[in-house]
Amino acid sequence: MPLGVVIRRMPGVTRWAKWTWKAVAVLPGAADADWKVLRQEGEATEYHAATKPLELFRTDTEGYLHGLSAKEPAIYVIMREGEGDAPLDVVMVTASPYEAQDYADTGEELVEKVAMPGGLIAWVRDYVEKYHEDEVFVKRKRDKKRTDLAETGIGDERISQMTDVYRAPGRKGQVH
Repeated sequence: MPLGVVIRRMPGVTRWAKWTWKAVAVLPGAADADWKVLRQEGEATEYHAATKPLELFRTDTEGYLHGLSAKEPAIYVIMREGEGDAPLDVVMVTASPYEAQDYADTGEELVEKVAMPGGLIAWVRDYVEKYHEDEVFVKRKRDKKRTDLAETGIGDERISQMTDVYRAPGRKGQVH
């Protein structure tokens, strides 16, 4: 589903940052846009910065389910510093908090959490109900082989085991 990303520009609060940029909304089913001005209020301006596809994958349904169970379900907008005239490049949008965390961990991208509209919540929930399969936890069992019977790996193999196994080897002719 195509999602339009709305970004708000506000005056900066320090002399080093002239503007602050924040993703504030998504527009489900939006047409393509390239930093189209949507609204201006005083010094604040909202732009339809880009339209990116929201893709859902069967393997990520656990993440979508986790996101839907949050107090306020969200879409995550991943952005980078802009190249050229645009202040920010919208890289992608995702409904998975796990995927958003992966991008946030790199430190190269900006990840903004935006409230998910009601119709989009229903769309993602329908997808999860159709494709989610609970993974059954299988506890790993140890094999019955006893590993404490052999004394492999103790000490240095260059020293005969009849002597101190924890002694460091020396050079030939050197007394320890």
